[in-house]
Amino acid sequence: MAKPLQVVLLLVAILMAIMPATALGVSSANYYKENGDVYDDWNICRTNSVGGDGFFQVSEANFCPIILGESLGENADRAYQIGQQFAVDYPDFNQRAEKIFAFARDKVRYTPDEDQFGYEEFAQNADELAAFIDDEGIGYGDCEDYAILLAAMYKGAGFRSAIVLAPGHAATLVYLPEYNKANRILSVDGESGWVWAEATGRNNPLGWMPERFIDAELMAYEVDDEATTKMEPSGKSPTVITPSGGSSGIGISPFFGVLAMMWLFSLFRRRRR
Repeated sequence: MAKPLQVVLLLVAILMAIMPATALGVSSANYYKENGDVYDDWNICRTNSVGGDGFFQVSEANFCPIILGESLGENADRAYQIGQQFAVDYPDFNQRAEKIFAFARDKVRYTPDEDQFGYEEFAQNADELAAFIDDEGIGYGDCEDYAILLAAMYKGAGFRSAIVLAPGHAATLVYLPEYNKANRILSVDGESGWVWAEATGRNNPLGWMPERFIDAELMAYEVDDEATTKMEPSGKSPTVITPSGGSSGIGISPFFGVLAMMWLFSLFRRRRR
């Protein structure tokens, strides 16, 4: 190989290594920013759970996890299909519920939104996280991401599911009235038989409810298998949202990048002599 070509390839490799990992990721054009918050093309705010356009529509009295409608009904995609496959593979209801729980627990690494997206809060819909798992073998998210993914998969697998909010936390409930491994059986709207699904801990079993939430004030919403209506394009300028967790980019210390550039320049000087 000719020396000039070697130098060019080396320069390209160095520049790729120095680039931030997020610059090499696959970007989405389906988000826009307004007043500092990020919205998707359903016009659901991904960076705030509160209010009519928040991803959980949280208010003082109630909440509705509308982001789940992006992955249910006519919008059903990867997460729902994963649940359907579990229903085929595991006819026993309790075993199926445990396998779905283990999938979310083992395939998602707990990662704060600030570390992954650069926002204090950023909710992923179930299909985005499921697609990342399909493509990369593992996904990244925090408590609401686990909860949203589990709720959608459970619906696809034929279960009744709910999102539950505790102080500073979100989790999933699945209706399993015959399940005897849970440390606490909960009631939703007076109906007993709901089991807590806390997949954020790597060793958690299905049905384990953290003690700090047992006597806490909780709000639960049973999920309907209904789609959120997609809005017409907003005309807003798109903003790029690229998760850093699991990115294919290779990051190196700027110090090593400088050393590599100095070595490259020394090659040029030697060739001129």
